[in-house]
Amino acid sequence: MSNSELWLALVAVGAAALLSAAMTWAIRPLLLKYALARPNARSSHRIPTPQGAGIAVTAATLVIAGAFLAAPQTLNAKFPVLVFAATLFMAAVGLADDLRPIPVLRRLLLQAISVGAIIYAVPADLRIVPALPFWIERGLLVFAGLWFVNLVNFMDGLDWMTVAEVVPITAAMIVLGWLGEFPVPTVFLAAALCGAMIGFAPFNRPAATIFLGDVGSLPVGTLLGWCLLELVWLQHYAAALLLPLYYLSDATVTLLRRVFGGEPFWAAHRSHFYQRATDNGFTVLRVVSEVFVLNLLLAALAITSTKVQSSSIDVALIIAGGAAVAFSMARFSRRAAP
Repeated sequence: MSNSELWLALVAVGAAALLSAAMTWAIRPLLLKYALARPNARSSHRIPTPQGAGIAVTAATLVIAGAFLAAPQTLNAKFPVLVFAATLFMAAVGLADDLRPIPVLRRLLLQAISVGAIIYAVPADLRIVPALPFWIERGLLVFAGLWFVNLVNFMDGLDWMTVAEVVPITAAMIVLGWLGEFPVPTVFLAAALCGAMIGFAPFNRPAATIFLGDVGSLPVGTLLGWCLLELVWLQHYAAALLLPLYYLSDATVTLLRRVFGGEPFWAAHRSHFYQRATDNGFTVLRVVSEVFVLNLLLAALAITSTKVQSSSIDVALIIAGGAAVAFSMARFSRRAAP
């Protein structure tokens, strides 16, 4: 990635932030009227709060990314049309679910159509494990993508939580592009998503005046999943694992605990480690601040992994990242120190 493309990516961050903030401010009165999230026993908020700011975040991301990818300065960057279309479809599913909950199986089927369309369009010569039959590998990718989209949705249960996750990951992707380890089109997509989340952040600051809603968390998960898949195609396996490691660990461990505990794992709950942290006396700001710092560390480890040509170092970096995540989750499971 050239210096001029890096500056364009940074401009994309700023433009997406401004557009996202302006749109969030503009649609909030409408969401107050039609998309109010009322607190219940599983909620982290205490007063009715509008949801649906994901409309602004998704729109700002796609508009700014599309504009920059279509510009001559991007040097014939391939426009990821199908990714954009799948993201819009996922946003529509999320919006419908925000307004009137969709049954679980129907929702998963609609999400699987979106994820499957993206995976289906990937060139056949792009393989991760060539020893596996093609259809098994692609099926596993659809399953992984579906899980990733939903875990982003599951983890979007606290003010600033998704901001604390998405901003470090997408910022790391911009750095990877600058270092020549990430394709230019995906850098612009990541930059636009980073800016859109920054623009949303002031409205979601604890205590939030608006939430993303499923119309935000589902497309955000779709876009992040695509960006991480690009890392996998480039054989940056350690980086693709390290960047979302906190979300992956919290959501996966929580799901497995609920499954083995005989609980209805598809139902809403307050079992995630970040939710248990607030029940254990951690303030919301403290939880998201610690997650943000943890994600900065994971981002640094991920960037390092792309610059070393050693499987043993990659393993060491993953172990270090896993230890940091485990430490944070263990802290969240105990009472906060006074």
